[in-house]
Amino acid sequence: MNQSLPKQLAAEFAGTALLLAAVVGSGIMGERLAAGNVAIALLANAIATGAVLYALIAALGSVSGAHFNPLVTLCAVVLGRMRLAPAGAYIATQMLAALAGVIIAHWMFELPGLLPSHHARSGAAQLFSEVVAAFGLLLVILNCARHKPELVPAAVGAYITAAYWFTASTSFANPAVTIARSMTDTFSGIRPSDVPAFIIAQLVGTLLAVLFHRWIVRGEKGAEQAAGKR
Repeated sequence: MNQSLPKQLAAEFAGTALLLAAVVGSGIMGERLAAGNVAIALLANAIATGAVLYALIAALGSVSGAHFNPLVTLCAVVLGRMRLAPAGAYIATQMLAALAGVIIAHWMFELPGLLPSHHARSGAAQLFSEVVAAFGLLLVILNCARHKPELVPAAVGAYITAAYWFTASTSFANPAVTIARSMTDTFSGIRPSDVPAFIIAQLVGTLLAVLFHRWIVRGEKGAEQAAGKR
């Protein structure tokens, strides 16, 4: 990434807004077309989200790193790959862009800009699911970025598509997405009162992913040093 910070922030805004427009918009479309079949609505939502993630990361990764997620930005800071000042700007941009994406989706389907959600997502199973979802997502991103960076768009898109189905929470794994989805009273929404616990669970999963990744990297460095002494 050799772009200026304004261009990086513009990429983060566009990517995050389009991501939320896809998440919320496909949820609305899926629900309207599924005639009450929640499985079909979720399938449509999952496929659209995975596909747009692949496209957006491939398109904008070289500009901003295609974080679109405060968890990814925080990992970059913890691992020494990003300074605090630009990271703060990234996260603020992601939050604003996520809300903009919800408004875009609502306007496309003739709904008011922001609608607080009544969709309950609470309980130990939901929170544990978010720990698992965030851990898996960050592990995929960190390890692919280290070993197979060209596969990051496909890996992230595939993981999120799968995680929609194997986690009870449908894998939010993103604080900006979580906050924004509290402002849509549609298929993909979450009650505002459930948001803080979701974000805490996501942070726990991220911490575990960073610790695991660091342990793996230390093991690789140790093996490389041992091989060099032979």
